[in-house]
Amino acid sequence: MSATAYRTLADQLRGWPVERLSRLLHLRPDLATPAPHDSGQLASRAATRSSVLRALDQLNRFELCVLDALVVVGQTSADELVDVVHGDGASVHTALERLLDLALAWESPQGVRPLTTVAEALTPGSPGVSGLRPVSADPLTADEVAARLEVISPAARGLLEHVLDAGGAATSGSARHTVLPGEATTPAEELLAHRLLVPRSGGSVVLPGEVGMALRGGHTTAAAVDVPPALATSERRQAMVDRAAAGAAFEAAHRVELLLDQWGTNPPAALRSGGLGVRDLRTLATDLHVDEPTAALLVEVASAAGLLSTAAGPNGDARWIPTDAFDAWTALPTAERWLALATAWLDSPRLPGLVGSRDPAGKTWNALVPELSGVHQVETRLLTLGVLSGLEPDTVLASGTGVPSLRQHVEWLRPRRPRTRADQVVWAVEEGTSLGLLALGGLSTYARTLLAGDRNGATTGLTELLPAPVDHVLLQADLTAVAPGPLESQLARQLQLVADVESRGGATVYRFTPGSVRRALDTGWSAVEVHDFIGSVSRTPVPQPLTYLVDDTARTFGSVRVGHAEAFLRADDEAALVELLHHPKAATLGLRRLAPTVLISTTPIDVLLPRLRDLGVAPVVESPDGTVHVARPDVLRARTPKEHRGRAQRAVRETAHTSQVVSAIRAGDRAESTRPTVAIDRLTPTGSMTALREAIETGATIVIGYVDNQGASSDRVVDPMSLDGGSLTAHDHRSDDVRTFAVHRITTVRPLPDAP
Repeated sequence: MSATAYRTLADQLRGWPVERLSRLLHLRPDLATPAPHDSGQLASRAATRSSVLRALDQLNRFELCVLDALVVVGQTSADELVDVVHGDGASVHTALERLLDLALAWESPQGVRPLTTVAEALTPGSPGVSGLRPVSADPLTADEVAARLEVISPAARGLLEHVLDAGGAATSGSARHTVLPGEATTPAEELLAHRLLVPRSGGSVVLPGEVGMALRGGHTTAAAVDVPPALATSERRQAMVDRAAAGAAFEAAHRVELLLDQWGTNPPAALRSGGLGVRDLRTLATDLHVDEPTAALLVEVASAAGLLSTAAGPNGDARWIPTDAFDAWTALPTAERWLALATAWLDSPRLPGLVGSRDPAGKTWNALVPELSGVHQVETRLLTLGVLSGLEPDTVLASGTGVPSLRQHVEWLRPRRPRTRADQVVWAVEEGTSLGLLALGGLSTYARTLLAGDRNGATTGLTELLPAPVDHVLLQADLTAVAPGPLESQLARQLQLVADVESRGGATVYRFTPGSVRRALDTGWSAVEVHDFIGSVSRTPVPQPLTYLVDDTARTFGSVRVGHAEAFLRADDEAALVELLHHPKAATLGLRRLAPTVLISTTPIDVLLPRLRDLGVAPVVESPDGTVHVARPDVLRARTPKEHRGRAQRAVRETAHTSQVVSAIRAGDRAESTRPTVAIDRLTPTGSMTALREAIETGATIVIGYVDNQGASSDRVVDPMSLDGGSLTAHDHRSDDVRTFAVHRITTVRPLPDAP
């Protein structure tokens, strides 16, 4: 803390080095937009109520208690403040330094003093507020308070402590306000007679701050406030945590690839609100073999990473389609793909944990809706992971009690907002576990490296834990193939086309069925290509049942042809059509026989094809010239949103903007210093607010030039009290009353001349 005293907050900001001023603009970014003209305007903006409330939201409970103690005792030295705050002295100095860095307090000639707006923002009952009123201008000394507490009755002492616990204010009821100690007949009158309670207008009484501190042993709080809640932990080897987290990271990247591959050919419709339908999310969860909250998380992370966006589908309607960045993402190694997802999740303000719950109006939250975001979500994630990164080696959260203790710890770090902070901490743990940053209640080593800012180190650490991709499978006689590890990306895609995934894990099991082989044939593969592919990827001989399965499916494939007549069915094999015509489930298809090898149907072709495949038939579409038309689905891609194209440049742009704002403020200060010292006849509203704010902070009496509603101009001697919403509340010496003045009608602001 500086040993220099300043006349105003603006003077203190002018004396700060560039590094400290830049730190202020970084901690309170709302002060930098738009760029202040000079330090005076910056100080005025820093003292506005809205900006002070944002700054208070960044303080932990101990820092709030230190600021509250500063409000109670008024301007004081740092050493005197240490005696008032119930906590370690070094911690008090550190907290006070942070309050100065945030410009919530400044160093006046009489000592450190808080901004006047801070006292208004620290409402009774809010976290870190002691409930004590500021010490009066003529306070009782500690010895006087102790002496008066000794002479009052036990009933009066109990009433005084009750008022203190209730917030320091009460109503006097029928008690007389002006009474001598010997004439007091009730405990309330006894306290009023000894000035242990002070009357106020409206029949209320308040507890002076010096009395409340005496009741609490000379401190503003009864208990120590510098120790955060302890975490409930247990022992577990870090190597075990890393292996479990790496497995979850691999599964997360793999499942994102699967869902985007699927939506590249069959994209789900986008709701009018811009979200994803409940049925589509439920279907995705079934396909990925996960629960719906995990499916919602994967969808939200894919969108945050720029891999998913809305675009026009085949019919022109809005659908959720992978972006062109998805193709480049799939070509990356697994560790780098995970890194893109993890950093997107850390930077995303989205709230996937709300998906499936109901908003205050009773409407269900859908995934990907624009309203599903929170301004404190990113901060909560980083705080939660930061606390876990501070655990000792081989230490994790205890099962059952660990997460509740973590929630209490994070709430101590940010006690003011939001009300859903506890839920966000739980979501951060659950989502981090699903994405592979956490496992078994602990933070993985590579995730800790990522939080430290070393992206290359994080990918290297994860790569060492992941098994090497394999390029082969092991075929078995029961028409299954076992992948003895994670397959190469291209191989996995081809294998999923010709076989169905039966089970996942360390060794993925694929099953060949007539439907899966027919799926490959539908996309244009021939029977020879299927045989060649299976033989090239297997380390074991191809079993005979699998060869027969491919040949039998290829033999029946295309025996029935479907054409456009709304529609017709043609086959060289008359028996195939006879069997289909008499199938018990084909009655609803509207089939009618025209010739031994031709059937027609009243069902549209786009409905008829999937119905025939459900009946076990393998039809192909015939083009008007009689050739076979392969129904290969088109792979759809959307354009990558602009906000995801330059994510790495964001920090650079913020630093450059802060530097530009600091340069503008310094230039304004130099211009202000060159102006003549004579009074300026008129002020702009911005200049008036700056001068008034300085007067409020210093408690000075000033003279303002004011134009009333009739256009008459006059000088008013006032004591400014508060400035809010373009209005000045001040004590007017002429009327001896508190009045409100419109700032835009104030033409001049000057100090009160000294009396001769």
